[in-house]
Amino acid sequence: PTDDPTGGLERPELALEEFAVGFETPLYVTHAGDGTDRLFVVGKGGLIYVVEDGEVLDESFLDVSALVSGNNEQGLLGLAFHPEYESNGRFFINYTDLAGDTQIVEYSVSDNANVADPASAKVLLSFEQPQDYHNGGHLSFGPNDGYLYINTGDGGAYQISQNLDNLLGKILRIDVDNGDPYAIPEDNPFVNEADARGEIWVTGLRNPWRSSFDRANGDLYIGDVGQDKREEVSFQAANSDGGENYGWPIVEGDICWPDEEASCDTAGLTEPIIVYDHDAGVSITGGYVYRGEALPGLVGDYFYADFAARKVWVASREGDDWTSDLLFEDTDVIASFGEDEAGEMYAVGLGGGKIFKIVAAE
Repeated sequence: PTDDPTGGLERPELALEEFAVGFETPLYVTHAGDGTDRLFVVGKGGLIYVVEDGEVLDESFLDVSALVSGNNEQGLLGLAFHPEYESNGRFFINYTDLAGDTQIVEYSVSDNANVADPASAKVLLSFEQPQDYHNGGHLSFGPNDGYLYINTGDGGAYQISQNLDNLLGKILRIDVDNGDPYAIPEDNPFVNEADARGEIWVTGLRNPWRSSFDRANGDLYIGDVGQDKREEVSFQAANSDGGENYGWPIVEGDICWPDEEASCDTAGLTEPIIVYDHDAGVSITGGYVYRGEALPGLVGDYFYADFAARKVWVASREGDDWTSDLLFEDTDVIASFGEDEAGEMYAVGLGGGKIFKIVAAE
């Protein structure tokens, strides 16, 4: 992105405006990219809701509650619509099953555009989770390559993030349009490395709780939840060949782990672009770069939150440096951000079961 994508426009005062209510443990909001302007809200317990014209439809889009374990950080955690959803009706979910293990499953919409076909389920990928936390769960399609990206936490098995023979503590990248049930892209960074899983795109993550692609250029932003002292946002440029190692558990944010006073080998590690300590918050929620039209003074700025501290920040870039400003305190528990088709920004309030829209304050 350019240093000042706003063209010098002043950042407006902002508000979290209540947009839709009545959700049970909402974790994520997204759109289908099909021109309908509907929003889809992911509920931790296994429901996907449809929001049309600001109203929550009575019938859920999909109900997998009978398949989902919702203990601790488990549940229905991710949803991504295929880039060609308007024509092919395919979408993908990420949940922890009744055994606590991760399932990446493809579904299709039914003849009713507001209801999925539950019989269309096709399991793409399954892997064990050591614990009922650090499960990652986010799904997204790369805007420049059309591949499905899958966030996996380390499952509480800290050292596993550096192991290339395991899918945990990584972001995976797979081709859902080829292979059975999927293909591994030939240009994934570890496909020709012995004893490495070819699905791996980047390594060294602890619990990447929400990542996003900048819809304007394909840059990837990753909110990674810290352990003892640091929360961080990691970054991957759109022209990357993959293979970045973000350092966990060698480092936690910008310090060595577990002893920040000790020395550690940081050669080959990619440093985060945003770091804050646990005086500010203890559980980051990764967000999005704003690319809407309603708030031109925010174009190119990155929103993120802290789940536990109930704070929201916005960060702006100047060259390679990022500066964050605190926007909101004492908010609802922000489990996620999301965009609509126009690029306007929303926040998911887990505590109150609400979706908020980020708007200019009156």
